[in-house]
Amino acid sequence: MLNLTDSDFQRLYTYIKKHYGIDLSKKKQLIVSRLSNTLASQGFKDFSAYVDEILSGRDPEMVTAMLNKLTTNYTYFLREEDHFKYLWDVVLPDLEKKHARDKVLCIWSAGCSSGEEPYTISMYLKEYFGAQASQWDTRLLATDISQKILNTAISASYSEESLSSLPSTWKQKYFVRADQGKYTVAPAIKQNVIFRPFNLMDQIQFKKKFDLIFCRNVMIYFDQATKDALVRRFYNATVPGGHLFIGHSEGLTKATCPYDYVQPAIYRRKDK
Repeated sequence: MLNLTDSDFQRLYTYIKKHYGIDLSKKKQLIVSRLSNTLASQGFKDFSAYVDEILSGRDPEMVTAMLNKLTTNYTYFLREEDHFKYLWDVVLPDLEKKHARDKVLCIWSAGCSSGEEPYTISMYLKEYFGAQASQWDTRLLATDISQKILNTAISASYSEESLSSLPSTWKQKYFVRADQGKYTVAPAIKQNVIFRPFNLMDQIQFKKKFDLIFCRNVMIYFDQATKDALVRRFYNATVPGGHLFIGHSEGLTKATCPYDYVQPAIYRRKDK
């Protein structure tokens, strides 16, 4: 493995924290172990020249590749299933009433990674509205900082292992078997998800506020101040009565959280 000096380590984690909110100040060994092979394959002899190149901003794809290496998070369909039970039992019946006239839902999967989360949400929407689904606009926004991971999500090709938690009937209904044991998401589900690149450190300025925001297992990389600021931005982008779902490993501080706590990893903005 290549040597990472304290000086280069500080330069790198400071840059990442400033631009992407990710706190790696105590992750020196992780950086070395996950990036050493990448540096060697790209011809870098040490971390110093690599950090110089990252900080220059000349190659955005290099930065994206670095972030992917440092924040890789295993995901799969129907992860944290109790969220989807609450979605089915509470959130969707509430939204069906609220939007009985306009029949338009606003849902955001923030930090969507390789697409399993937004596609799972989309399947739940199709199942819930059933024969009436065509009368509703249930298209949801899915964003991630990495265009590379978004391309993976858009390709919508997954291993059988990734689908193992889904009901077998959904596997038949919402996937098409492809080569080499892969499964591709069916067009009706793919077309229901709009993928866009977005940095969660940026201001949230979408046209409409959201009925529901999923941001799960993303804030584990943020320090408390960054997390608090992001949650406030989420709150301002949530309609009254709307929900925020976070990962079960991520707690929000009661004193600073503007949402009301509902149950573990589920929060709600007051109706008024």
